[in-house]
Amino acid sequence: MLIFVHELGHFLVAKKSGIRVDEFGLGFPPRLWSKKVGETVYSLNAIPFGGFVKIFGENPMDDKSADENDKSQSFSRKNRAVQAAVLVAGITFNIIFAWIIISIGFMTGLPTSVDETNSSRVRDPRLVITQVLPESPAADAGLKGGDAIISLSAGSQELQGDQITVEEVQSFISSHPDTEIEARVKRGDVEEVISAMPEFGIVEGKPALGISMDMVGIMTLPPHLAFYEGAKLTGGLLKAITVGVADFIASAVTGQAKLSDVTGPVGIAGLVGDASKLGIVYLMSFTAFISLNLAVLNLIPFPALDGGRLLFVLIEAVIRRPVNPKVMHLVNSVGFALLLLLMLVVTYRDIIRLF
Repeated sequence: MLIFVHELGHFLVAKKSGIRVDEFGLGFPPRLWSKKVGETVYSLNAIPFGGFVKIFGENPMDDKSADENDKSQSFSRKNRAVQAAVLVAGITFNIIFAWIIISIGFMTGLPTSVDETNSSRVRDPRLVITQVLPESPAADAGLKGGDAIISLSAGSQELQGDQITVEEVQSFISSHPDTEIEARVKRGDVEEVISAMPEFGIVEGKPALGISMDMVGIMTLPPHLAFYEGAKLTGGLLKAITVGVADFIASAVTGQAKLSDVTGPVGIAGLVGDASKLGIVYLMSFTAFISLNLAVLNLIPFPALDGGRLLFVLIEAVIRRPVNPKVMHLVNSVGFALLLLLMLVVTYRDIIRLF
């Protein structure tokens, strides 16, 4: 669905700009099914790693054998502003899609962090685990992001009810070193009791389980406020994702990044399954989050990504002449091959994790 939305952006803006679109494909060839409507072939393909819109003239080599009528519909014959608009349209559609999903979430009731500014509008607040550190006591015990903490007990001591706050839970855990803590959590509609023992070295100077927490409640808003708050949340998420991706790229350049931090389609499918178990609202939120990730990743100036093609448009605008078509084609082909190789490696690692 997210790839369809992304490619639909390219497709609609190209059509609106008078550019011929030869194919709209989901997945990569070989083809499983296709149908031609007007000048465009619509296809479903066998390799489910993405999708594409084949725009006439995006590869300047297309123009060489075209007649004058076809050339007028060529991407490469349009001005730089139109080319940039077509390239950035997929990213824009992913951001708009995320905003719409989040806004619908606010209208139906969206899990929201509770603070002083919104506490009066949030109902059913509860303490939720927002992150579980890998290889931590919490991860080994089976605690997961999205679990709501109902109570904690260690020996004869117990924390429950109004005592379940971020500060109280942190204090309770740190005051019970080398003691097994039983956490009663709610995961979706099911309650479970999970035991874990705090360890030193996770948080400086005190024992910890390796979890991040936040007080979360349900916020329901009328449509006009839902779209306003949805825009604010979309902007905040977009900023956070951009910073996260930039940090990861910086770590990759310095050799400190871990491939285990990257998830492909198989891993995302597993995460979607986890989110769906928590409810449709969590699934919608996760979908919006992935849509924004897709937007940010496609903006990276790497060959074969939208950002890489935008970079070529910028270079041509600066030098005031087209880049050598053979050079552009070679660079994009190499970039695409590297992306496919990365996707294969990541998918292999995702499959291994399943077992």
